[in-house]
Amino acid sequence: MAKKAKTDTKKELSIKIIDNSGSAAGDLALKSKHIELEKGAQAVHDSVVAHLAEKRAGTASTKNKAEVSGGGAKPWRQKGTGRARVGSNRSPIWRHGGITFGPKPRKYGMKVNKKVLALALKRAFSERISEGSLFMTESFKVEAPKTKIVVSMLDKMQLGRNVLIVLKEIDKEITRASQNMPDLMLVKADSVNTYQLLLTKKILFTKDAMDVFLKRLE
Repeated sequence: MAKKAKTDTKKELSIKIIDNSGSAAGDLALKSKHIELEKGAQAVHDSVVAHLAEKRAGTASTKNKAEVSGGGAKPWRQKGTGRARVGSNRSPIWRHGGITFGPKPRKYGMKVNKKVLALALKRAFSERISEGSLFMTESFKVEAPKTKIVVSMLDKMQLGRNVLIVLKEIDKEITRASQNMPDLMLVKADSVNTYQLLLTKKILFTKDAMDVFLKRLE
């Protein structure tokens, strides 16, 4: 029996290109090496969990019996009082005593394989494109560091205010213009991660940023 030819089951995806006025300016067809929709769901989960764990401060700390001040003298003699024997008034069962099994400073970071992180990034990127939430534009620059300019540009593009803007380089003007917009994120293409790709309702890449990002997926 002849073997069936192996076919490429990857879905073809393209990114919508819009200009600063919101008009359609074409599509960017992606190569199969930049797309992954068949596997990687668990990789996305592991990547996000590891990212959030890394952000935890881990500074919670309590004092145990040995660290609480006081308690050097035995409260009463061992026998003859009719009360339970006790060696310190800083015992965990006493008021103001030490804490048993309380939290101590620690690191919550998790180790995730580089290949898993790369797979998660590609899967998250592909999903956002397939759901129609990711767009590309030639450039995203402001003439002056004013929030109303950024708001106006996003309104024309119909992207809303909850947007991740991925740039090749982030200049001072765009940073100052967007600092009063809590739901808008500015990220460089060489550092954007899986968690950030999933965090906002819309994503906007500039052309230069997309070139840098696609190299990361190869």
